[in-house]
Formats: sequence, C-alpha cells, structure tokens
Amino acid sequence: MQRRCDRNRNRSKRRAIYCPVHSCYMDSMSQKYSLFAERAGQLQERGIKRKAALILVAAKTTVPLEGEWLEAFWCEHCQATKWYHVRKRESVYHLSLAPAELWQQATGVINPHRNPSVGEFTFRQSQITGGNSIKDFWVIN
Repeated sequence: MQRRCDRNRNRSKRRAIYCPVHSCYMDSMSQKYSLFAERAGQLQERGIKRKAALILVAAKTTVPLEGEWLEAFWCEHCQATKWYHVRKRESVYHLSLAPAELWQQATGVINPHRNPSVGEFTFRQSQITGGNSIKDFWVIN
C-alpha cells in the first residue's frame, strides 16, 4: 500500500521543451519574457480577424499575447545558449529562433544585439540589476 504522503504529491513535471535540431531536452537559462502586440497586423498574424484586431488595438495601446514568450535555453549537444520564441498550444511547446523584430514586442528585456553606438560603460551600467555598482567609480583620496 502507498503511503499517504506519496499519494498526495502534486509536484510539477519538467516542461517538455526539446532542441529543434538534436531533439534533446533543453534547460532554461532565463526567465520568460512575455510578448505583446501594438498593431492590428500582429494580431491578425495570430488568427484574430481584422475588425476585432483593430478594435483591440484602439481600446488598448498594447495587447498581451497569451501563450507566447521569449526565453533562453541551453542545449547539451549544441553547447550553446540560444534565444527562442516559444509558443504553447494545448500543452505542446513550439520553438523557433527569436527573430530581431520580436525583441521590440517583449516586455522587460534588454536586446542582446546591442546598439554599437552605446559605450561599454553605459552598457555595463544598464545590465546591473541592483543599480549600485561601486566597481566603475573610483574615489581618489
């Protein structure tokens, strides 16, 4: 007979996300960055009719896209971390490499293809999560 603590365990299972090239399990290396739409055309690409898309965009400035996000994954065979556009439909994950235009639709993410006109100091300061970095400021006494 099973113990009561074993019967009632509701631990979540790992997400079934596999490498599109090698079909091996991939480990997540970042948080999920949700996507949003600003134009009716972006909603139409996802199956929403033109009139409904225009009404949604007129009512809200941005519309969150359910079941879509950007996330970085590590593949053991590739030995690399890559950013993917993840779509979840009926408990099945569909992955594709994240195109550059999706970075403008993500919330709270810093574009990994950084602007070359931004200096190294400014870029480093933008990456700091705490905000107070002493290492770049030297006090001379």
